Amino acid sequence: MSEDDDPEEREYEVAVVGGGPAGLTAAMYTTRLGHETVVIDRGGGRAAMMQETHNVIGVPEAVSGKEFLTTAREQVVGYGADLVRDFVDHATTTDDGRFCLHGNTVTVYADRVVLATGFSDGRPEPPAPRTGRGLHYCLHCDAYMFVDAPVYVMGHGDSAAHVAMIMLNFTPEVDLLLNGDEPTWDDVTDRQLRAHPIDVVESEVTGVENGADGWLEGIEFADGTTREYRGGFAMYGAEYNTDLAEEFGCERNDDGTVAVEDHGQTSVEGVYAVGDVVQGHNQVPVAMGQGAKAGISVHYDLREFPVSVADLETHGPITAADVPGMSDRLREHARGHDGTVVDGPVGPADD
Repeated sequence: MSEDDDPEEREYEVAVVGGGPAGLTAAMYTTRLGHETVVIDRGGGRAAMMQETHNVIGVPEAVSGKEFLTTAREQVVGYGADLVRDFVDHATTTDDGRFCLHGNTVTVYADRVVLATGFSDGRPEPPAPRTGRGLHYCLHCDAYMFVDAPVYVMGHGDSAAHVAMIMLNFTPEVDLLLNGDEPTWDDVTDRQLRAHPIDVVESEVTGVENGADGWLEGIEFADGTTREYRGGFAMYGAEYNTDLAEEFGCERNDDGTVAVEDHGQTSVEGVYAVGDVVQGHNQVPVAMGQGAKAGISVHYDLREFPVSVADLETHGPITAADVPGMSDRLREHARGHDGTVVDGPVGPADD
């Protein structure tokens, strides 16, 4: 597509923005439940950076984030969803109450939108260990890796101090690296921290020592010392990707996340949010669960049957010509899938 070409316009029942575990799970549910669905994914994301997959039952740890997501995308497309690689930079609401997502190559109109736009971790300034090879961001994912190993936590706020103390559950060797910053934790946290066997290292990080396998072995400091570490966690906050939610007018929480109800419904009817962009544990299984719940909720909103008694009284009974409540394209796709019991193209005898 050249710079002069207009974006292609497409229409769907459901548009999911974000191709991480939450977004792909939501799309899998809405597609399998019979709704024309598109996933618009710019690529990247936290899950794509995983060197190994932890805490996902049934998935071996040797599976990388990229492999995990590749399989997930293949599954979603295999059920009939569309996958578009694009960045949605603008969102609007149409006069008839639908939603419009403006990308570089496509403009998508949808009846429901699921925002799975995630967040970006605050990162330490270089020099720093390699991500996934000594620099980590998810305590509940990766703490198990460092049982009885020398570890660091880098940061200067309350969260860094608390994570350092939490790591004492896994190893007796924990340092808190200020990296030249002044501590900003409160007095209560300071009292807690001083009562735990944690070294607070004030000196600035000047270098990193890695082994032949790329894993961290030590960190060098401006005071001339080198300390041995096998890994650690950076705690510099997060930047939530809420631009689209804000354009739709969705309410946000004080921490910057999108405010949602139990099944991902935002304050704007028809707009859902799931995964790391909402409050909760930033875990792959949690994100998948949120995506599943949102997908089912979207299905409840959109499904044609059963028809209410009030609508039956207004429009009359449902006839054989009115069913099934699924597009012919998705029916064709389902009949060609290994997981269904009827195969072959949809023909007149099926209508």
